Amino acid sequence: MSSTPLIALTMGDGSGVGPEVIVGALMSPETSRLCRPVVIGDARRLRKAAAALGAEPEVVTVASVREATFDRPGRINVIDPELLPEDLPWGEVSAVAGNAAYEYVRLASELAMAGDVQAICTAPLNKEALHAAGHIYPGHTELLAHLTGTEEVSMMLATPKVKVIHVTTHVGLIDAVARIEPGLVERTIRRGEMAIRGSGIERPKIGVCGINPHAGENGLFGYGEEEEKIVPALEKLRAQGVDVHGPLPADTAFFLAGRGDYDLIVAMYHDQGHGPVKILGLEAGVNITVGLPVIRTSVDHGTAFDIAGKGVADAGSMIEALRQAAELSSAQGM
Repeated sequence: MSSTPLIALTMGDGSGVGPEVIVGALMSPETSRLCRPVVIGDARRLRKAAAALGAEPEVVTVASVREATFDRPGRINVIDPELLPEDLPWGEVSAVAGNAAYEYVRLASELAMAGDVQAICTAPLNKEALHAAGHIYPGHTELLAHLTGTEEVSMMLATPKVKVIHVTTHVGLIDAVARIEPGLVERTIRRGEMAIRGSGIERPKIGVCGINPHAGENGLFGYGEEEEKIVPALEKLRAQGVDVHGPLPADTAFFLAGRGDYDLIVAMYHDQGHGPVKILGLEAGVNITVGLPVIRTSVDHGTAFDIAGKGVADAGSMIEALRQAAELSSAQGM
């Protein structure tokens, strides 16, 4: 048990399903075999989530990671900065909850940067609540980059069948196309290759999507974006020995990856990568931030305000996120 990685597990937005998926995941015997999670969140909220689920964990407040113990099944260790009111409603946007979600991530980042934990795993936050609290970030990825002093990171979605890394994420489609350029494409592919190699694949085969339908089909669609923005990066990477293929039509690239032809797919924009992954099921997807000085994984679903507090949230994605955080930590010797 003591050799398994310590993971800071942030509770996310307390008005959403984060508390429930955390309780569900930490009550799973699989999780206790893989890692030693310490929740950064609200103990009272976790107890309410447990009651909604009909579970009876022992929720224990600790002052530090060092105080956490893992000798009893059903024990949940919580570092609680006491930021949420007891009567916080489920399923509503709240600036108080948004600020608390920010603080949970900030504290987890400090623990990870100090080496007190080997990874961060995050439950979902609500962007509207985050912004209402004055923390203007598009999401977890950009927030963590800021907190760790990282200039540029990438979002990777991982499922048992397909892994996809994004050149652009939380920007509009027109802005995404404008932002894509050979340097960004090259850096994204390099980050993806390093992440896949870190998981144990020595020379990953990487497929790169085009921007336009049919990857432009030799100029039939678009205005030469593939040749201008993607091809120069691929030529440079190939010359340096990277096994990279493309630009590929996105509508077939994911099918090929799903049958095992590629270890990683590079998507050009948010929905190009997210859509195919989410078809596989939200419980299967895990969000990994690539390029940070710390390991970070997350569920690949939102706060689900419509079902929060009802005891029906599926903890599958959280269990998978914790599993991948633990495996990445072990693979990198952290």
